Amino acid sequence: MANYSLKALNQMDQDTFTAVLGEIFEHTPAIAHQTWTKRPFSSVADLHQAMVAVMYALPHQQQLNLIRAHPDLGSRAKMTQSSVQEQSGAGLDQLSAEDYQTFQSLNQTYQETFQFPFIIAVKEHTQDSILQAFQQRLTHDAAMEKQTALAEIAKIAQFRLYQLTDDENPPFVQS
Repeated sequence: MANYSLKALNQMDQDTFTAVLGEIFEHTPAIAHQTWTKRPFSSVADLHQAMVAVMYALPHQQQLNLIRAHPDLGSRAKMTQSSVQEQSGAGLDQLSAEDYQTFQSLNQTYQETFQFPFIIAVKEHTQDSILQAFQQRLTHDAAMEKQTALAEIAKIAQFRLYQLTDDENPPFVQS
């Protein structure tokens, strides 16, 4: 994955900016496209905040579409390269048959409960802490869980954005 300087990102035309940053938010290049108009960015953190503001300003249905664009955890379905790397970093690509079944069961229960997939910034977690989060978040109501999913998407986007840029000091937020 290429690393881009903030200066380079600020100088890109809208189409290039969208192409480079379009997958920061899973299958939702419209966020990068809309964020371009807010240039120039003073830092990568400023760019991330602008992208998150666009995400939160999306109409309800578009927010749901963004949430639903994310793959189930531990899934063997086709995913973006970023999702593959993130899930493998937490060992979700090497689940035992029993653990795979547990994740699939939780994914199904969660999906039936909220009508969208369980989202968590896996870089901050282990398999055990993800399973604990599944159990805890299944107690949320739908509005609370939608907000939690969007907050987790913002964290995922932050990890992806800093991985794509040459910023040496990402200010990662811990949960």
